[in-house]
Amino acid sequence: MTGKQKRKNQAKGFTLIEIIIVVIIMSLIAALVVPNLFKKTEKAKQQITKIQITMLEDALKSFKLDTGRYPTTKEGLNALLKPPQDITNWDGPYLEKGLPKDPWGRDYLYVYPGKNYTFEITSLGADGKEGGEGENKDVNNWQTADQ
Repeated sequence: MTGKQKRKNQAKGFTLIEIIIVVIIMSLIAALVVPNLFKKTEKAKQQITKIQITMLEDALKSFKLDTGRYPTTKEGLNALLKPPQDITNWDGPYLEKGLPKDPWGRDYLYVYPGKNYTFEITSLGADGKEGGEGENKDVNNWQTADQ
């Protein structure tokens, strides 16, 4: 075998060092990119929540136009889908696709009359608890209306 043929046979594939360097570079890129993706995902969930709350507000206003009142806390948002007992002029359902869940898979909270607004619609955010910061921040209609 000549020297040229030896080099030709040895030049196939990557060395372990080359593979390790590529893995390290990919890990560094992932470490920079992935946290930003999670931040954008949580921000998008907050935006979706605000949009859904606005949709629920519109449905509640239509309910009131037809019936002369908002659903009670006990009747809840289900009154947008099925008429409560002893109610006249109900012309629903007021939501085409049923009641949405918030982006974290939980029901929206509804209170009428509200303390901060005529009626209150709230999502408790990612943690499902009152209060919170960032992704755990509650989203509601009385603060959403001001933003």
